[in-house]
Amino acid sequence: MHKIYLKTAAFLGALSVMLGAFAAHGLKNIADEQTITIFNKGVQYQFYHVFALALAAVLFKTYPNKLIRATGVLFLLGIGLFSGSLYIYTFKTIYAVAGLNWIVFLTPIGGLLFIAGWVCLALGIKENSLT
Repeated sequence: MHKIYLKTAAFLGALSVMLGAFAAHGLKNIADEQTITIFNKGVQYQFYHVFALALAAVLFKTYPNKLIRATGVLFLLGIGLFSGSLYIYTFKTIYAVAGLNWIVFLTPIGGLLFIAGWVCLALGIKENSLT
């Protein structure tokens, strides 16, 4: 399990860099500053949680339990819902796509999943380890 999370973190890390470069160079020609800021917030939180996912993967080797495993799942779902909804919202705004107004409700759900992931990470670390 830890290798899958590490590989996924590496892939999502590379994707974060590509999306950040796209925001800096590609979006500036087609989006206003507020829209770019929203997109960058998705990139920022994705990148933070790439490292959190890698941390969970490394810790799973020392603390192989359900909570650490759940941490990885929660971070991945959080990236998908939080960052993904901000990316979709950006393109909805740029291209004036009708509908998809419900997408804004996924962002806070993704944020709650991030919080739950951090809580699971903390609870999954047993006190008698890492001495």
